[in-house]
Amino acid sequence: MSEPGDTKGDDYTTRLETLGNAGWKRVLDVQAPYRWNIRRLGLGFTLDIGCGIGRNLLHLDLQGVGVDHNANSVAAAQRSGCTAFTSEDFARSEYARPSCFDSLLLAHVVEHMSLEQACDLVSQHLGFVRTGGKVVLIAPQEAGYRSDETHLEFMDFEKLESIFARVGVTHEHSYSFPFPRAVGRIFPHNEFVVVGRRPAE
Repeated sequence: MSEPGDTKGDDYTTRLETLGNAGWKRVLDVQAPYRWNIRRLGLGFTLDIGCGIGRNLLHLDLQGVGVDHNANSVAAAQRSGCTAFTSEDFARSEYARPSCFDSLLLAHVVEHMSLEQACDLVSQHLGFVRTGGKVVLIAPQEAGYRSDETHLEFMDFEKLESIFARVGVTHEHSYSFPFPRAVGRIFPHNEFVVVGRRPAE
C-alpha cells in the first residue's frame, strides 16, 4: 500500500492508467470538460510539472514538455507521444533553460506534498517560464482529496494563492471547475484552479 505522498512506484502509474483507460470513460469522453478548461487558458508551450502519464499534455495537443519523478509514468507518457522527462533528465535536456516556456502547469501535484515543498517546487521551475507567462495550479476539492491515499495536504484557494504570493507570482484569478465550490464536497472531480503570471523582474 502506498504511503501518503508516495507517487513514485509502479503501482501508482498502473493506477493512473487503469483509471484513465476505463472503457466507459472513453465512451462518454469524461475528460472533455477538463480538456476544454485546459485549452481555454491559452497556455502556449507549457512546462507540465508532475505530468504523470501525460493526460494534460495530450489535452494541449502535445504543445509542451512534461516532468515527473516517476520514471514509469514518464515512460507511459512517452508511449503516448508526449515529450516527457524524469526530473533528472529534464535538468540535462535542451528545455531546461530560462524563459523556454510560455506557462507552468502543476495539475493535481501540490496536494501530494507539504505547502513548503509546493512552494519550493514552483520556485525551482519558475525561471523556465518567460516574463509575463502564465502559472496555473490545479488541485482537488474535498471529495477528490479524500479519494487518494497519496494526498498529503489539502490545498484550497487560500493555500494555492499563498504559494503564488510566496514565490513571486502575480495572482490573476481563481475559480472552481467544473461545478460551483459547494459541489466539491461530494463530487470527487471538482477542482480548484488558480491562475497567475510571472511578473517582470
